[in-house]
This record gives sequence, C-alpha cells and structure tokens, in this order.
Amino acid sequence: MLGKKVPSVTFRTRVRDESVGGPNPFRWEDKTSADYFGGKRVVLFSLPGAFTPTCSTYQLPDFEKLHGEFKEQGVDEIYCISVNDAFVMNAWGKSQNLENVKLIPDGSGEFTRKMGMLVAKDNLGFGMRSWRYGAVINDGVVEQWFEEEGYSDNCETDPYGVSSPQNILEAVKKGDVAAAA
Repeated sequence: MLGKKVPSVTFRTRVRDESVGGPNPFRWEDKTSADYFGGKRVVLFSLPGAFTPTCSTYQLPDFEKLHGEFKEQGVDEIYCISVNDAFVMNAWGKSQNLENVKLIPDGSGEFTRKMGMLVAKDNLGFGMRSWRYGAVINDGVVEQWFEEEGYSDNCETDPYGVSSPQNILEAVKKGDVAAAA
C-alpha cells in the first residue's frame, strides 16, 4: 500500500443546508477522493461499521480526543470511512458529538473495495464491510499504512491495536514508515 495513490471515487454525502427548510434540512452533495485527499496530509481510518462497540467506544472517540496532537504533527484532517450510507454516518457523528473527525460514507463500498479492504462479515449479519485499517495519506498517496492482522472474510475476531489512534500518532511522531507497514 505504501506509495499507492488512493482510488478515485465519488462519495454521496448529506450536508446540512438551512435553505432546504423543514425538519430535515439536508441535501445530497457529491464529494470526490480529490476533495478529501488532494493537497493535504490526512489520517484515514476505516472500521467495520458505525455504532459498533469498538468503533464507538474507543477508536472514533480517541481520534477525536487526539486531534490536536495530530495537528501538531502536520496532519490537516482526520477522516473515518465506513461501508455505511450517509444517513447512518451522519447519525453516528451526531451521537458521538464530533467536532474534529470527519466521517466519509462509503455506502456502496467502492472505495473500500478499490483499497483492497472489502471483506464479508456475513457471520455477523453485516454483509460486505471494511477491514479495520488506518493510513497517513499525503496529497492522495499512502505515506504510512496500519492494517490489523488476520484480514479475511467472516473473521471470528475483530483485531484492534495496529490502527488505534495512539499507535498511528506514535508512528507519525517518529516519521517511521517501516514501523507502520
């Protein structure tokens, strides 16, 4: 993955727009890989699903808490991507009181598939989802890679550690690409 350019895809997002009016003032807005990754250094992390225990209790909240430290290390944005639609991702973000981490809905799994991280989670009733991973991406190119061990369909476990915000932050501080691979 190191040195690989992220896939070019279009994400269907929902953004708040008061001009829409009514009880649900949101509109569709297409965002591209270039919008998210072009011309900046970002941390991207992916997880099996919004509202799931590890993701909601540790991974997402800890990235939110460590946002300032990532900024100090030259990271412009932190993105969380999941094979969930925009409605689910927006509701999850609201429930988590996010202010810094931005959520990317990969509803069809196209980005995840093109990253080579799409796995079946039928054993959990999820269908196709993302394997848990993280990356530092600089102007659309993978600079550091953090993939949980055991990548496989219908994995009985949910490994978490390599892609934790603490581990990624430590590697970013060291500038250590080899330790992240």
